[in-house]
Amino acid sequence: MGNFEQVLKIPKERIAVLIGTKGETKKEIEEKTNTQLTITKEGEVTIKGDSFDTWITRQIVKAIGRGFSPEKALILLEEGTQFEIIELKNWAKTENSMRRLKGRVIGEKGKAKETIERLTETYISVYGKTICVIGETKRVMAAKRAIEMLLSGSKHSTVFSMLEKERKRWKKEELLGW
Repeated sequence: MGNFEQVLKIPKERIAVLIGTKGETKKEIEEKTNTQLTITKEGEVTIKGDSFDTWITRQIVKAIGRGFSPEKALILLEEGTQFEIIELKNWAKTENSMRRLKGRVIGEKGKAKETIERLTETYISVYGKTICVIGETKRVMAAKRAIEMLLSGSKHSTVFSMLEKERKRWKKEELLGW
């Protein structure tokens, strides 16, 4: 194990998710990332290991702290995946407007969020004052753009239409082997 150390804080209510039943999630993360985690009851997480290992583990821990399940957060170990955080404070100044914007992204009965996830093949977490996305880099960027369009007031139909076009372009690229 290397000599790098990263420290971050996660919400207290996410500590149990990070640790898992009988410490299994913590142990799995440590084994898969070759790092050592120390977690306090205040939510401070210290990660020790090699430079890249601690960096990727920080992303995984941060994703769990932002509402993702450990299974989805561990996708970040795959090459070409990315984790993006959209801070709602950049879009809303009051709690009320923040709630309204989260509602726009989630949609009625979760439909808008599900549609963005399906069209971009990403995972989205709306948690606290953030909206986060995990997935393949180009797909995360499209999902982020879609979310930011909704936060800016674009119609859902406009956003979904943009994603449909993007999806067709990806399929074409895959067929052509790009």
